Amino acid sequence: MANTWGDDKILSFNDVVLRRSDLDIFNGPNFINDRVIEFYLSYLSTLHTSPTISVIPASIAFWISNCPDAESLKDFMKPLRLLDINLVILPVNDNLNVELEEGGLHWILLVYYKETNSFFHHAYFMGANQWNARQLYKAVSLFVSDGDAAFRECGDTPQQKNGYDCGVHLLATAQVICKWFSSGGMKNRDELWLSDVKETVSNVVNNLREEILGLIRRLMSEKSVSK
Repeated sequence: MANTWGDDKILSFNDVVLRRSDLDIFNGPNFINDRVIEFYLSYLSTLHTSPTISVIPASIAFWISNCPDAESLKDFMKPLRLLDINLVILPVNDNLNVELEEGGLHWILLVYYKETNSFFHHAYFMGANQWNARQLYKAVSLFVSDGDAAFRECGDTPQQKNGYDCGVHLLATAQVICKWFSSGGMKNRDELWLSDVKETVSNVVNNLREEILGLIRRLMSEKSVSK
């Protein structure tokens, strides 16, 4: 019988289930996998509960981007109520195979801000994933505004220094932007969050793996005590 120890469920958080094997990625220079990305984005959504901010799960963003039927997409988008949302966080992966779970090799972040009616593309490796970002932008723009939303490249986004930290950069950028918004940043229309991302994301990246691992262990302990 195959050893299934690594498949043991260690934590259920909102709609995300983490397994023991997910902790292995923190043991070395590894990619952050899809489940950990889903987990941390879900955690951010519980920290920033304003009804005018929406952190879209990566799996949902992927489905929106690749939905082949306009009517199905329209029905799917209605419950998201994006017309009422000021800030939308959208993770983007370069997976092109809709039948391949956890496919793709690179992550970037797409952010919609209603005050400027613009989508902001944060890429972490020489502008990678622009095609995927624009595909999602075209799909979502129909549901966030009555007018044509702009697409903006964020050239000052800190770049990853290795071949495996794109997911960490995505989560760090999402964290910084959510903090900016929740602290009243929406009032600073001219500066937006771009300077915060430029100045702080690299430092956040340096500590985020340890932070996420500590968060998972803390939540595991809390779940254990509550049983």
